[in-house]
Amino acid sequence: MQPRISARRLTVLLGPRGAGVPAYRWLADGIRQLVADGRLLHGTRLPSERELLGQLGVSRTTVTRAYGVLRERGYAAAVRGSGTVVQVPGGPVAGGGEPLELASLQPAGDGVIDLTCAAPAATPGLNRAYEWAVQRMPSFIAAAGYFPLGVPELREAIAQRYADRGVSTDPDQIIVTTGALAGLAAVFRAGLQRADPVVVESPTYPNSVRALEHSGARVVGAPLVTAGADEVAGVIRRSGARMMLAMPDFHNPTGHVWSDDERARIARKWRASGVTGVVDETMVDTWLDCPVDARPMAAHAPDCVTVGSASKTFWGGLRIGWIRAPHALAGAIARARLSMDLGAPVLEQLAVSHLLRAQGGLSEESRRRLIDSRSMLLGLADRCPGWQVEVPTGGLSLWWHLPHDSSTALVAAAERRGVLLAPGALFAVDGRGLERWIRTPYALDELTLRRAADAIADAWTDVAGAPLRHRR
Repeated sequence: MQPRISARRLTVLLGPRGAGVPAYRWLADGIRQLVADGRLLHGTRLPSERELLGQLGVSRTTVTRAYGVLRERGYAAAVRGSGTVVQVPGGPVAGGGEPLELASLQPAGDGVIDLTCAAPAATPGLNRAYEWAVQRMPSFIAAAGYFPLGVPELREAIAQRYADRGVSTDPDQIIVTTGALAGLAAVFRAGLQRADPVVVESPTYPNSVRALEHSGARVVGAPLVTAGADEVAGVIRRSGARMMLAMPDFHNPTGHVWSDDERARIARKWRASGVTGVVDETMVDTWLDCPVDARPMAAHAPDCVTVGSASKTFWGGLRIGWIRAPHALAGAIARARLSMDLGAPVLEQLAVSHLLRAQGGLSEESRRRLIDSRSMLLGLADRCPGWQVEVPTGGLSLWWHLPHDSSTALVAAAERRGVLLAPGALFAVDGRGLERWIRTPYALDELTLRRAADAIADAWTDVAGAPLRHRR
């Protein structure tokens, strides 16, 4: 099915015409900006000239001229039987997914839907943020361009972001990194010795576990805090842990959120045991139904280290993350970071600083898209008998409980149908088990996820009908 946009919806997205701007230029530039921001996808059928006439109140000549300009610039094409269709100049680039341990580093083939990745498309307004950043660049290019701790205005914007959430923070506590994973690696390098035990909830995000293992740490699995904070406290006590890696906000892959009481209990255990808490806030802005009704972990545990990222909120391609460290640890972490690289790209830092100030978090349009896509994949419960899921109030994926040990078999069956999934075992701290679990990210557009759901449902029919010995 070819995606299309109605004349009414396009009018809403375009917004009002600025004074003194010719109508054809406003229409052409507006559509071009929507394509650049990812709000009009490659292959989308634009309204016919006749449809736009009545909706916009402009002449046929205006629409014809605007569509002509778009075709000349490579943002549209005339397709027989479809009218005028959106194009991304040069065509969309395949791949670009978040690489997990078992995923290929090469782009997926044509027509393959990659559901190993839980990262959304770029936020509306990203292109404008880059344009603003380019205008700011002359202030920076006269110097060498190294900002190992981050561009000052970005550090200030991040510090203000924490202050607005109720955690007093000054820019000296902020270290800008090339993504959250690089931030975690710097924290691990600064705070751990070889074979130090580190407690991690299981299941968890696999790339974080790999970063811990590469630092030489001994990873100790624990139950989810939401399943039993007292059990997690027991693991901390028995293991003699030096550190705990936590994701209290829209945990990946489960989507769980720690309550204020759970945060306070874990913070007390950290203090009593001398444990450094490392808090991954990568998902904190991805609330869908309502904002998190709990204070940030740093409000409960002032000595914890918090790592954040622009990837899930704005765009993974920005490759900008940050560390918020207590003053006592900031110097050691900064030195560890300098042993890894000398700073993130200035242009991307400026773009993120603009987005933080102009938009703050996930845009309302992105949030609506994710809610619709989540609803699409929740339909798997009706199509796959026995599947159960606790619907998350945010995050980017569903964590399904299967009726039998079939995760690996389902992954193989789905791949034969052109859908890539990650088996439950990939999210286990020790890389084993969780055969009754599968993660389905809903970060892709609704049309793509509809195709993916069809393939997954067909794959499950095959897997569920296989003899029991083949499912083990």
